[in-house]
Amino acid sequence: MMSNILCIETATTNCSVALSIYGEQVVLKEDNDVKYSHAERLHLYIENVLDEAKIDKKELTAIAVSKGPGSYTGLRIGVSAAKGLCYALGIPLISVPTLSALSHKVNCEEGSYIVPMLDARRMEVYSAIFDANHHQVRATEAQILEEDSFSAYLEKGNVYFVGNGVSKFEDICKHPNAIFIKDTLPSAAEMCALASAKNEIDAYEDIAYFEPYYLKDFIAGIPKKK
Repeated sequence: MMSNILCIETATTNCSVALSIYGEQVVLKEDNDVKYSHAERLHLYIENVLDEAKIDKKELTAIAVSKGPGSYTGLRIGVSAAKGLCYALGIPLISVPTLSALSHKVNCEEGSYIVPMLDARRMEVYSAIFDANHHQVRATEAQILEEDSFSAYLEKGNVYFVGNGVSKFEDICKHPNAIFIKDTLPSAAEMCALASAKNEIDAYEDIAYFEPYYLKDFIAGIPKKK
C-alpha cells in the first residue's frame, strides 16, 4: 500500500511542511517567522516539497495536519489548507496532536519525563506530560505556571521541558532535575512517523466536521487606537 503523506504544521510561528514516504521524512520545508506568515507561505511550501520529491499531488495517500493546541490563526490556516487538499484529491485527513509531535524532539533515558509546552498568555502554557517512550501520562492542559508545577514528576527523575513556553518556567523553577530545551518549535518532521502509524490503521478524521483543538476560546485583541 502506497504511503505518501503530506504533513502540515502551523500551530506556532513555524510554518512547516514535510513529505512522509512509508513513515520516513524525505523532504522538509519550514521557516520560523515571528510575523506568522503562514497565509503567504504555506501553499508555496507545499508546492516546493512536492516538486523536490518529484511527486504529483495525485500520488498523495493522505494529508496530515497538526491539530493543536497552539495559535488560533495558525491552526485555522493549516487545517483549512489540509481540508481543501483532501476534498480536491479525494484522500483522507489525519490529525496529529501538536504536543505529541513536539515531545518526539526529545530522546531521553528510561524513568524520565518529557513536558512539551507552548506559550500562551502571561504565565500560561499549553502542556502535556509524556514518559520516555512518548506515551502520554497526563492530559493536555492550559496551565498557569507556578514554582512547584510538575514537582511530582521532578521528584522522580529528570524532566525535559521543550517548546517555546520553556523560558517562562525556567525563570521560576530551580529544581536540579529540570532540563530546559529552549527555542524549539513543533515541526512537520516529527509528524511523519506518527501520521504513517495512523494511516496504517485508517485512523482518519471526518473532513466535514474536523476542527482544530484550540483548547481555549479565541480572544481577539483590542485594536490599537490610531
